[in-house]
Amino acid sequence: MASPPIPPSLDHLSVRPFSFYPAILNVEHNEWLFRKATWSEILVVNCKSGIEIWIPRRFVGEVSRIDDPVRIVGLNRELELRSGMVMPYQRRVIEMPVAVGYGAAAGPAADRGGPAAVVGIRLESSDKRILKLIGSALTVAIVLYLLAVNLTRVSDLRQRVTYTAADQSFLELSRHDDYVAVKQKLGEPASDRWTEVGTIQFRALSYPSRKYTVILMGADRPSAVYVGAMDENWKPISGGDAASLLRSLRRF
Repeated sequence: MASPPIPPSLDHLSVRPFSFYPAILNVEHNEWLFRKATWSEILVVNCKSGIEIWIPRRFVGEVSRIDDPVRIVGLNRELELRSGMVMPYQRRVIEMPVAVGYGAAAGPAADRGGPAAVVGIRLESSDKRILKLIGSALTVAIVLYLLAVNLTRVSDLRQRVTYTAADQSFLELSRHDDYVAVKQKLGEPASDRWTEVGTIQFRALSYPSRKYTVILMGADRPSAVYVGAMDENWKPISGGDAASLLRSLRRF
């Protein structure tokens, strides 16, 4: 599934407070200052309590252009602070209490620990037809689901076969390889392009004969290293943990 795009630079928020929406749970005062950022996380400090927390960039959304009365930084998920860490909030199912007087209305012979009384149910002909229709609908739904699963597996198998037949020299690259190392392993790229997303620099080394583009990433241009590769349709074919990041990267 697609990941959200990398949020814009928050450097301008280092001297002016902002609020998260929705607010982070278990934090009383929703007013923060930006401290610093890495390619995967941002560090913010609470203006009242002084607590510092790291928030993954994938949870950070858009920044409001209006700062009256306070600038808003959107969050893609409802988060909570627990044990000093920020994590997605999971709502728990609460069991509804038994209505008052329910036991008394059942009579003194009612015993919650004992087996329930068996009541005979007679099905009319119309009820039987409804049950048959429901059973038929469930059967059709199961068959359609199995067909869809099989078609998906066949499609994945075809993609894997096509992928196996393609040039895979990029598999020799590691996350420590910079431009010089990539050039030594794959040769001179046909084109060399740069783009900036937020505070992150991306470099695209195109190899049309190999039918893929190698992507380098870093906080600045000298520190850019290999993070993955894109096919001719700009789809990630390598990247490991960075694959979700590459899927949100626009072609440049």
